[in-house]
Amino acid sequence: MSTQNLLVELFVEELPPKALKKLGESFAATLAASLKAQGLAAADAAVTSFASPRRLGVHVAAVAPKAADKAQQIKLMPVAVALNAEGQATPALLKKLASVGADASVLPQLKRLPDGKAEALFLDSVVPGASLAEGLQKALDEALAKLPIPKVMTYQLADGWSDVKFVRPAHKLVALHGAEVVPLQVLGLQAGRSTLGHRFEAAQAVVEISHADHYAQALREQGAVIASFDERRAEIVRQLAAAAAKEGLKPIDDEALLDEVTALVERPNVLTCQFEKEFLGVPQECLILTMKANQKYFPLLDSQGKLTNKFLIVSNIAPADASAVIQGNERVVRPRLADAKFFFDQDRKKTLESRVPGLARVVYHGKLGTQGDRAERVRAIAHEIVKQLRMATVPYTAEAKDEFDVLDSKVQQAALLAKTDLLTDMVGEFPELQGIMGGYYARHEGLRDGVAIAIEDHYKPRFAGDALPRNHTGTVLALADKLETLVGLFGIGQLPTGDKDPFALRRHALGVIRILVEKNLPLNLPELLNGAVPAFGELISNPVEALSSFMSDRLAVSLRDQGYSAQEVEAVLALKPARLGDVPKRLAAVRSFAALPEAASLAAANKRVGNILKKVEGELPTVVSEALLKEPAEAALQAALAQVGPAADRLFEQHDYAGSLTALAALKAPVDAFFDGVMVNADDAALRANRQALLNQLHQAMNRVADLAALAS
Repeated sequence: MSTQNLLVELFVEELPPKALKKLGESFAATLAASLKAQGLAAADAAVTSFASPRRLGVHVAAVAPKAADKAQQIKLMPVAVALNAEGQATPALLKKLASVGADASVLPQLKRLPDGKAEALFLDSVVPGASLAEGLQKALDEALAKLPIPKVMTYQLADGWSDVKFVRPAHKLVALHGAEVVPLQVLGLQAGRSTLGHRFEAAQAVVEISHADHYAQALREQGAVIASFDERRAEIVRQLAAAAAKEGLKPIDDEALLDEVTALVERPNVLTCQFEKEFLGVPQECLILTMKANQKYFPLLDSQGKLTNKFLIVSNIAPADASAVIQGNERVVRPRLADAKFFFDQDRKKTLESRVPGLARVVYHGKLGTQGDRAERVRAIAHEIVKQLRMATVPYTAEAKDEFDVLDSKVQQAALLAKTDLLTDMVGEFPELQGIMGGYYARHEGLRDGVAIAIEDHYKPRFAGDALPRNHTGTVLALADKLETLVGLFGIGQLPTGDKDPFALRRHALGVIRILVEKNLPLNLPELLNGAVPAFGELISNPVEALSSFMSDRLAVSLRDQGYSAQEVEAVLALKPARLGDVPKRLAAVRSFAALPEAASLAAANKRVGNILKKVEGELPTVVSEALLKEPAEAALQAALAQVGPAADRLFEQHDYAGSLTALAALKAPVDAFFDGVMVNADDAALRANRQALLNQLHQAMNRVADLAALAS
């Protein structure tokens, strides 16, 4: 049975641009998967997705006109129920045969086969393979039903009576198997071979697709449309780079904006525009945001990453004279930039400190008070963090005391002012700029060194891969701000569930983890969490236990995402290290240890020791009596442990975790000999307790860096 390539296109009105990429991918993947499941296409058949502002399409290679028939064996019922004492069919069997489309004529063909402890009757039959028309109709219906539509529309069909629900009104359906139209019907449309090209630039209004393989070429040449989302995106990237290079500049890097613009045009044409240089006095983040968010423009930056007064637009038309298009876009962006300048000028007329009382009128959370209350809690938590940093500083000199006094003063000032930019016009218009604008306004006021940067950075890291706060003040403030959010919301029971995390608590937890790990701060996570609780008074229940577990889970996920194995992560986190800055070094040490030839044997022995000690009732013995070391192997292990243990401990205290674990490799031979020649659970209670004490010491020595039992296969 010969195969042909298949093309399906649904032509619709303009699709929502932010959803187009997912819509196109889902349409192609679901339709192709259904064809493959029905046996109409091979499991490895090539699938090509098409998605433009007005069409969703898919091309599937080597699709059969009919799926192969399938042999199947149908279990009918137990023999004891199907046949009477004379071996004749019972009414129950005849009824069952009728239900599967058979009758008494197939009785001689039935098979008696074992079925558990009894026998049952089975019928061999052949299920006809689906025709392409049937299978494709099913696949298309399934693809449309599973589209991730953000919002459904209801619209009338041409008859004026019927209505359907879909993301946008659909006008044409193309379904070609090779050169032949496949008879389909969906959304009130009958399949054909005609579609429409570009609204303004198509060489001919209606584009006839002669063959499934000619679709993309016909649309490009006759319809002036690049149907492939990926090809169109690549063309935009190419044109942006070329236009920017011509100016000696570079376009801003924004993948989400690229996807959205790709979903807005069918035939991209990049043009260079500019605005008045006087607007460059406004913070560039404001100008960039208004151009990207409101106009979908690509701002151009110089070699130092500073905004210039030139920007790129991606037009959907390519006129011979583009001056009108350029002037129109320049005219449109000017009021937006003027608004940003106005907000910036107005905001600077009031100091951040003068806005502090206004925070008491902004509700943060119904159970946690206002932003003013929140600012005071952040100040208290920040003070506690500075206190814990003081206590971790050794030696604590007079010079160190002065430095911490200055740090605490800066942090208190920054914490008081950090949220005041929420009351500014600029942040009211562009909430994405909170923190950033506070930093600009603080610098404008001439606040002391470090405070402005801390205000700007206190939300960092805002997302995965974002930079961390740049100075000590910002680091403490960012930690305090995130801890206030986590402790407060966990304390009132607002925990994330499944994929719902409205307060971005997972992001806040990862932010705390990243700061502690990457800054290698000498802070203890449980102490940090406990230190934040008093700031809330009676508003919350103590959430430290639940929050510690939550953060441990976030840390484990983060570490696995960084390439560490589940065994390595489990080995390190099983000990619940309080100082997260140590975690990378512990993981590196575990990975280094696992590569040693002695590692597998020691890990297995460690697991065995742990299992033995778990079964000991009461308190574990800790003191080993040399007089009770009756067997040579246990005496040898005690001697080896006395030699290796202190060396490993010394390296551990110096934070040389790799060296500490490597030192333990010398225990392999005595440990193996111990388990080969010594019975731990001896009948003599004193001997048993002494050997348990020896294993307890061994277990403690081996598990200071990580729980090595997790490495046992």
